[in-house]
Amino acid sequence: MRYQFQANPGQLSYKPQLFTDAIKLLVSVNLTIFFLQTISGKEHLLFDLFGLVPQAIWSDFMIWQPLTYLFFHGNIWHVLINMFVLWMFGSELENAWGRKNFLKYYFMTGIGAGIVTCLFNLQSNIPVVGASGAVYGILLAYGLSFPNRTVYLYGLIPIKSIWFVIAIGILAFFSSFQQMTQISHLTHISGMAIGYIFLKRRWRLNDIWFKIRKKTLEYRIQIEDVKQSKEKALEKDIDYILDKIQKVGFKGLSDQEQNKLYNASKTLSKYKKKD
Repeated sequence: MRYQFQANPGQLSYKPQLFTDAIKLLVSVNLTIFFLQTISGKEHLLFDLFGLVPQAIWSDFMIWQPLTYLFFHGNIWHVLINMFVLWMFGSELENAWGRKNFLKYYFMTGIGAGIVTCLFNLQSNIPVVGASGAVYGILLAYGLSFPNRTVYLYGLIPIKSIWFVIAIGILAFFSSFQQMTQISHLTHISGMAIGYIFLKRRWRLNDIWFKIRKKTLEYRIQIEDVKQSKEKALEKDIDYILDKIQKVGFKGLSDQEQNKLYNASKTLSKYKKKD
């Protein structure tokens, strides 16, 4: 069976920071799962169950696969390079963002990339495995967060991180149109695209909640203003009718004015009870 492996973005050299909490957790889990899948001798079965198989997701409702495919890899180099790049570029991001936000971004880009891959390959039964969708999201975030940092390609060629990210993004985009490949370039470019949208969005959850509360308050104020306007209009009508009663008596009111006085009094009474 042929498998689509998410490949590494290239050999890079940069002075990384020490292991941070989230990086340590992700690397440990990925290496442990790779070790277990290797000694099990059931990689084909595991990839079919926990890799990203679009056809199986839709037909057999294996909805866990957009998450679990991130933790399985095709070979030792596949997992080591992914973890190396994650460690190299993710450590500084985690230090800047914090563990919770880093993990949120990692899984959002990884799972999102898996879902996009499924949507564009509905009939595919070839498992996609590897964390590269999330890793490419991390690379994108690093390039945008630290655009002027120098990255050494193959340990020799210095290049600013932002240009490196643009270059691998273009490479992944055009490579995604190739059919005869074991690398899921679509997953790579999807991870970067989702990461870009997430990082460049102008809203946050707190902002949304604030806007909802603001709109609700504005609506309540508007309703209250309308209510008060109606009350003032009714009171004005009642005052006019009461003044007329003082002058000509109640019997001097027309049937329309009597009904108006009754209805206005009834309506005002309801408003007062609600208050």
